Amino acid sequence: MASNLAVVYDACVLYPAPLRDLLMRLALTDLYRAKWTNEIHDEWIRNLLARRPELSPDRLAGTRELMNRSVRDSLISGYEHLIESIKLPDPDDRHVVAAAIHSGSEAIITFLI
Repeated sequence: MASNLAVVYDACVLYPAPLRDLLMRLALTDLYRAKWTNEIHDEWIRNLLARRPELSPDRLAGTRELMNRSVRDSLISGYEHLIESIKLPDPDDRHVVAAAIHSGSEAIITFLI
């Protein structure tokens, strides 16, 4: 039986391929419902390509599509209206919190540097 616990994956945990792979494998177990947005996808792919320009943007787009297809109901939309009302020390993180609120997620999977 699928869990009702929903979590949002932040871009920083999708950036490193080994961690992304682990989190995707966990998402497929139905222990929780993994969620993300197109903006989160854009962020991890943009940062990865900036650091690793030899990687193929088309292959990363394929990874994005495979992620979206593999985890049911993973893509969050309609959260954008909440972004401006959220106050955080790093305003660039507001979209992640807005997506979590809008999707009813109980946690955000991230890490601090």
